[in-house]
Amino acid sequence: MNVRRATIADVARLAGVAASTASVVFSGKTPVSDATRARVVAAAEQLGYTGPDPRAASLRRGRSGIVGVVIGDRLQNAFRDPVTTVMLDGLAEGMAEQDAGLLLLRDGAESGEPGLRSAPADAFVLVGCSGRLADSLAAIRARGIPVVVIEGDAGEGVPQIRLDNREAQAVIARHVRDLGHERVALVTLQASVPPHAGWIAGGAPIAVDVTRDRLAGARDVFPDAPAFAAGASSIDQGYAAAEAVLAGPGPRPTAILAQSDLLAVGVIRAVQDAGMVVPDDVSVTGFDGVWVDGVAPLTLTTMVQPAAEKGRAAGAAISAMLAGAEPESMLLSSAFRPGNTTGPPPISRGEPASSV
Repeated sequence: MNVRRATIADVARLAGVAASTASVVFSGKTPVSDATRARVVAAAEQLGYTGPDPRAASLRRGRSGIVGVVIGDRLQNAFRDPVTTVMLDGLAEGMAEQDAGLLLLRDGAESGEPGLRSAPADAFVLVGCSGRLADSLAAIRARGIPVVVIEGDAGEGVPQIRLDNREAQAVIARHVRDLGHERVALVTLQASVPPHAGWIAGGAPIAVDVTRDRLAGARDVFPDAPAFAAGASSIDQGYAAAEAVLAGPGPRPTAILAQSDLLAVGVIRAVQDAGMVVPDDVSVTGFDGVWVDGVAPLTLTTMVQPAAEKGRAAGAAISAMLAGAEPESMLLSSAFRPGNTTGPPPISRGEPASSV
């Protein structure tokens, strides 16, 4: 049986005040006497009234109070990635003045899930670690509502929060080269849609902007480095990729450059399970600068990206667009953080560079 929800008018009648007076007690926009406030609050408690119906407020404003966040991965995987959770925290901070909720969506939503064309959102944030970015962007722009893209090529007219992925990956690749490494392999993020783990053939198209840019940065330094695409940014996927790399054709690499810290931890574990030592036998690098359990006593050599700042910048851009302004795109920089997972190759120490 449906029970009618108490209204502000019901509260006002029971408290013996005007509906407008009861309303300002809850809005706080106009001061009222302590006695009046006490009568209104007591009446509300008696009736089980908890405040104005947010649906009515949304209708008055012409907005839903929701910002959609489109993530290219399964949501359970997204929440296992520290970069994503830190970025979402920053996004919420950046939109604090909007008092808006976040609705997380997959770009390839299953049947029955809210899609980009129907989700009740005032604006969208697209996270560009997805090969479906272009399709998602087209669906949102067709609705004529604000959209901001994090780490993806959105074209003209769409604010973008970008990271220096190519140069940052080149920085860490040069560090490895300066240590004396020549035989280097790459473990990349998702490269295709749907995700498929496997070797990236020369000249093969890369569907994900972040993956493509970081791969280009590594190959600016090591043009012939073989690359193996992981199915997702996870420790398990990094482990599987490293097994393939270590068993691959030709001499084993003396260094493996992973495109995320989670992948790098998986690589380290695979190297250790193969009976080798990091970095004495194989150097390993990551990308992100997040805390990942299971690495100690090693400290990962990595690039630290400003994940929270990315989210805050996107939130600020959305807030500006909802206020009618046109925010500028932004380019953020990563910082190199050396650890003890990299060192000279075995040949530099007079040891045989054996293959597995």
